[in-house]
Amino acid sequence: MTSSESPPSTAADRTAPTGLDAPQDRADRRRWFALAIVMTAAFMDLVDVTIVNIAIPSITRDTGASFSEIQWITAGYALAFAAGLITGGRLGDIYGRKRIFLIGIGGFTIASALCGFAGNPEMLVASRILQGGMAALMVPQVLSIVHATFPAHERGKVFGLFGAIVGLGAVSGPLLGALLTEWNLFGLEWRPIFLINLPVGIAGLILGRKFISESKAPKALRLDLAGVFLVTLGLLMLIYPLTRGRELGWPLWGYVSMASSLLVFAVLVAYERRKASRDGSPLIELSLFRVKSFAAGIAVQLTFGIVLGIFFLVWTLYMQTGLGWSALRAGTTGIPFSIAVSVAAGISVQKLVPRFGRKVLQAGALLMITGLLVYIAEAGHYGLGITSWQMIAPLVIMGAGMGLIVAPLTDAVLSGVPKEHSGSASGLINTVQQMGTALGLGLVAVVFFGSIGDDLSPQEMGPAFVDAFQQSLWWVAGVLTVIFFVMFALPAKPQVHLEGGGDETAAVPDPGIGKEPALSR
Repeated sequence: MTSSESPPSTAADRTAPTGLDAPQDRADRRRWFALAIVMTAAFMDLVDVTIVNIAIPSITRDTGASFSEIQWITAGYALAFAAGLITGGRLGDIYGRKRIFLIGIGGFTIASALCGFAGNPEMLVASRILQGGMAALMVPQVLSIVHATFPAHERGKVFGLFGAIVGLGAVSGPLLGALLTEWNLFGLEWRPIFLINLPVGIAGLILGRKFISESKAPKALRLDLAGVFLVTLGLLMLIYPLTRGRELGWPLWGYVSMASSLLVFAVLVAYERRKASRDGSPLIELSLFRVKSFAAGIAVQLTFGIVLGIFFLVWTLYMQTGLGWSALRAGTTGIPFSIAVSVAAGISVQKLVPRFGRKVLQAGALLMITGLLVYIAEAGHYGLGITSWQMIAPLVIMGAGMGLIVAPLTDAVLSGVPKEHSGSASGLINTVQQMGTALGLGLVAVVFFGSIGDDLSPQEMGPAFVDAFQQSLWWVAGVLTVIFFVMFALPAKPQVHLEGGGDETAAVPDPGIGKEPALSR
């Protein structure tokens, strides 16, 4: 029994000041400390994804990195992250979520140091890939620890907080990156964007050992090495050609690789189904997809990841390379976005979703589309003369929309997942979003760089970047339209899911037992 599942005290217990109250209070404090630690780790990862974008011009100047190498500095992280997330989640189920979390945060800290001291683009790309692999061990344990530590009636509040952290981390990275780059601490230029992880990671490692309680799957599981190989192979075959295709002139082998990846995924599904029936230890728990809220949420996560991958990179390139803004000006321009995401995320789960259900998420998609259309119109109207003030309206609209999506979506996806599969489910949730992000970063070569000539004069560079930015936003708006329609597969109304006995959460809701508002049917 976890600390969060201690039996309630009786009236007699409550009369004794030194009875069960003191241990229970300590347990309660421990789990909230544990929540703060894992949320900080999640925030560190999210910031690290977006903080790099704002420092791209500085990295390019200092290291001489090419456009392709710049793409790999961002996409390499996302690719390693996506390829390892399912495995990381399952390792937590098998060997203990606390143990794998601590290994992940320790490795992430070491990889951050290697990034900060990288002497050339090749070393930076390799260090970013290692950093993504370590994040794949760390991040799935965040949702797993929450799922295993907090009872069902508290998870809505916790996932709402998690959604706010996700939104804040995704959009505060550019501001932090801008400040660290502009300050040029100790003459290190862009390097502090990675080195700042060192004190945070060390503190998380020390405090995590003290306050996080260990949990793992209640029945013995084994690591599915063949499944790990097939997942990694399929993702590499899909994303690698997308990322390098434009640079290599879109060779035939790239198209063959992407098409063949679908066959690898089909083999993976068949193998995992067979392994589940044989020994009950598949890497991917396919039974999770019979939970409609999970299957629909996974589809939304994938397409939403594509949106994030495209938008944040091209937005940064547009402001700094196209408009010629400083890193600090570009970073501060994103503040209204950050505030809007945090405010909308804070009210969506607690106030809006219990009343309006999936309409809240669909409203978020429509708001983001509206903000993009306003941005496209302004970029075309003002051209190179656009100001930060003129960007506030579209950024606030888009940020509010993003906040309405990211906060309730996690609870919607996990609401019906049994506890013994929470690590696998968390890994899948993060994998599909990171897979989407990596796909989005790969598509940047098509939708952004594909519309920019290779031999532009300095006078032609700005207008070309403005045009490419507008074209990219049309793509993002199109993907968000797809997301809006996919959301019809989510449960229409907030209903209940029950907290099962022991270590399991029932996948099938029962309106008569253990009620909790959640997006599950």
